[in-house]
Amino acid sequence: DTEGLLRIKEENQKHYRRAQRHQEKKEKIQKHNRKLGDLVEKKTYDLKTQYEHLANLRRSHILELTSVIFPIEEVKTSMRDPADVSSESDNAMTSSTVSKLAEARRTTYLSGRWVCDDHNGDTSISITGPWIILPNNGDYSAYYNWVEEKKTTQGPDMEHNNPAHTISAALCYATQLVNTLSLILDVNLPKKLCNRQVKTQQGNHEFCGENLSRHRFTRAVKKLNANILHLCFSQHVNLDLLHPLHTLRNLMYLVSPDTENLGR
Repeated sequence: DTEGLLRIKEENQKHYRRAQRHQEKKEKIQKHNRKLGDLVEKKTYDLKTQYEHLANLRRSHILELTSVIFPIEEVKTSMRDPADVSSESDNAMTSSTVSKLAEARRTTYLSGRWVCDDHNGDTSISITGPWIILPNNGDYSAYYNWVEEKKTTQGPDMEHNNPAHTISAALCYATQLVNTLSLILDVNLPKKLCNRQVKTQQGNHEFCGENLSRHRFTRAVKKLNANILHLCFSQHVNLDLLHPLHTLRNLMYLVSPDTENLGR
């Protein structure tokens, strides 16, 4: 029993010395982990600082781009509310009739269906200048109506103020701006739209080349609107301000100096 007790004491001493070594290793590992934690925290702070600096650079480049090359502004129209005009001519008009007229004013017949649009008739949105505007309600039917009319009408086009020309130019500038914004913001666009002055396998670049058919035109507009909404989502633009048909208005909200997360 005495010999067994001595053997057990020796084994216990070995285990004790081994436990001390493990404790020392544990303390070294914990110390190393603390150092790594401090380093990671410092690197994370540096990375966040660099992201903020990069966001500020992107923001300044975008604001400079949209103030010098691609200014986007609201263009007020002189159209008066029919409810106001009618009420002036008929003082006996009931409030229900006035409200119905106001509701009709906010409704647009677009692509075979009625669409509610609170901004209908109030403003248009211009890009690169007040003479290049898009209808605020997203109704670009003047373009393909003009194209269909050109197919049946012979002779040169002398209507330089045709709204189809301004619509085509505005959409082309919007495409150029969106593609440039995607490069500055480093955001991949879901839809591919070409705005180069060269021939591609699919034909000329969208909007500023040959006259597009109604199907090709509406498809290109949908792709452009999808890209704009994707950029707005990536920059956390207030969703209440966006409308899927308002091409330039959505762009205006995206590049506004009031957009807090622009450049993220």
